[in-house]
Amino acid sequence: MYGVAAALAIAVPLFLGTLTGHGARGAMIALGAYLVALRTPEGPYGARARDLAVGVLVVTLGSTVGGLLAGHTWLAVAVVPPLIALGVAVPRIGPTAGLAVLLSAVRPPSADVVMIGILELIGGSLTAGLLLAPWPARRLRPLRAALSEAADAVAEALDAVAQDVATPDSSPLDEVDLTNPDLLDVIRIPDWEVKRRAASDALSAARTTYGLYRGGRGSGDPTRPERLIDALGRVLHETVTLQAVLEAAKNYPPDREWELETQTAISALAARLRLLSGGVASAGEAPLGREESAAVRRMGRTAEHIRRAGLAGDEDLIAVSLIGQVRRSIERIAGEVASTRRVVAGGLRFGFGAPRMPETLDPLPVWARVRRAVRTRSPMFRQVARVFVTAVASMALTAALGLSHGHWLTITAMLSLRATYGETVEHVFQRVGGTAAGSVIAAVILTLAPDEPAIAVIIFGFALAGFAMRAVNYTYWALFGTPLAMMLLDYSTPAGWLTAGERIVLTFAGTLMTYLAIRLLWPAGHLERLPVQLGRQLGALARLVRTTADVLAGEIVRLPDETVAAAGRSAEAVDRTRTRLGHERLPDTELIDELGTAVDAAHRTRDHLIAVARLSREEAVDTGPIPEILDRLADELEEAAEQLEDPENLDPKGALPAEELSEELADLDTHLSTLTRRRRAEIKSGAVGDGFTPVQNALFQVSGIRYTIRALRRDTGTVIESSLAAAQPRT
Repeated sequence: MYGVAAALAIAVPLFLGTLTGHGARGAMIALGAYLVALRTPEGPYGARARDLAVGVLVVTLGSTVGGLLAGHTWLAVAVVPPLIALGVAVPRIGPTAGLAVLLSAVRPPSADVVMIGILELIGGSLTAGLLLAPWPARRLRPLRAALSEAADAVAEALDAVAQDVATPDSSPLDEVDLTNPDLLDVIRIPDWEVKRRAASDALSAARTTYGLYRGGRGSGDPTRPERLIDALGRVLHETVTLQAVLEAAKNYPPDREWELETQTAISALAARLRLLSGGVASAGEAPLGREESAAVRRMGRTAEHIRRAGLAGDEDLIAVSLIGQVRRSIERIAGEVASTRRVVAGGLRFGFGAPRMPETLDPLPVWARVRRAVRTRSPMFRQVARVFVTAVASMALTAALGLSHGHWLTITAMLSLRATYGETVEHVFQRVGGTAAGSVIAAVILTLAPDEPAIAVIIFGFALAGFAMRAVNYTYWALFGTPLAMMLLDYSTPAGWLTAGERIVLTFAGTLMTYLAIRLLWPAGHLERLPVQLGRQLGALARLVRTTADVLAGEIVRLPDETVAAAGRSAEAVDRTRTRLGHERLPDTELIDELGTAVDAAHRTRDHLIAVARLSREEAVDTGPIPEILDRLADELEEAAEQLEDPENLDPKGALPAEELSEELADLDTHLSTLTRRRRAEIKSGAVGDGFTPVQNALFQVSGIRYTIRALRRDTGTVIESSLAAAQPRT
């Protein structure tokens, strides 16, 4: 659709202009359509409409300003680079403004500057209209796709838990060298952490997609999409709890088989989520399945048999408690899946709401953010400055040498320069190869094409191929987009081999300038900001730990979603920095590995805390030293975060969990033993009715939490140690 719409918006004005004898005006309309199509709008149609509206406005103003600059070469050198840099700093503007002004400024001076802007406005509006044409019929399609992907991702997380139940040693299979991805999916046990993070990302993407819609706001009640996202989030959190309890249960295997029923029940719930995913994606045309699950009922009966065996003294009471927690988690997941089914069965339609401005996570005013970026020399500020200097140098060189097609030098530099060395080099190689081949193709076509209608047909083909394959690989875009741009700019005055050669040389020159800029103009600055990001990660985890302690103390009912999300965002910020550091010319592999360890441990810490909070959701019981352990872990995280404020004096071993924790963990074991003895005494005395006694509730909670607390302590120590080691000054 993107390729067809862009190709029609570009080619139709060329045909009409040629047929009516106004080929030059048709080319201007086509150029406006081309510049707006370059924005590649994504997301819901409302978001696309806003993006395209900004694009049309920017192209119209840019072409008008560029028309005023035509013939004033050195004035263009002063005006265009700031606009190019502004596009880097403001993603909503992007490169559209700089390209619109630059391509208009290189045309011969015209007395009718306003008409040029109007013509490009028409072209941009044509592109916007074609791209938004499916809006009435497909308004909810992006939302349905996001919700369906979220349900599938949560189902995969459930599958990962199911396949890990009583898993035998998989090392022999891991040693088998297989290249068939289908076979790998069959024999490899899914990585729980990978699937859990993928599910969390999918839910975040669904929330973001829904946030771009306008409907259903103002009533105060959650809409059906909101209810569906919340239900899937609860399923994921309960899955985290289930995985933690199953890990603990591996240490206390009962004397009878229960793993198969548990595995079957979890897999059945995952399959039901996939049915719901299909129902969402197909707008209710796919079957949703029944509301109840026979596999869950069978698992419940098996757990009940084990519970009764425990009452008779035939099973370890801790194992019985853990399996009871497994049963409860599975039943809660089944309940949430049933709730999700009811939401999907009712449909996801909602009304249109009043327009509103997109929300921002940064509450500071624009100028305050600019001052902060300049003061801290943030990576974005450095990239903006690098692009500005490169644009000034390329345009000044073009003006000084009087290059007739010198704008290709600037275009190559501005579109190839990326935030990191690795990304820039990859982009440069793709652009050089594609541009060289595309320039030759364009020269051949412009030499052999008999007339303008034939060129318009060829432009349609290149626009269709280029825009449709742009997202696949940038090389394809350079291959098809280069002749497209050349034929558009020279539609009324065709160019030949000499022009193609000049463009190839200028592209190579722009590539060289890009390489020099990324090598010589300031480091990216990600390494300097790393201690701050690591400190924020530790601080977010500390707040989550203390909030979990409040849940255990009964001060709050559950973990706030924002506190959990903040811990995840801080870890993702460190992970993005890790990725960017991997794109440097000489990446520090030791640092990158250390950051990877810290990020993975941070995600596991967040999951442990979710499990602890949900395992303690029963009525208030005596949890022993668990709140004190959590407070001590929070203290250690905060102390490590304070150390990161002064990276020059870091002590990587100075903020690890203290020895007091060992004593408190020993106290936890003693507390669990005490609860076990008291429960045995209850059973012997005959206090074993159908209801849960306070001692039984306490045993349920503490037995499930004990293993998770030990894993939490281990991963907290890992994230602290890795963060402090990564923040050490590098030489």
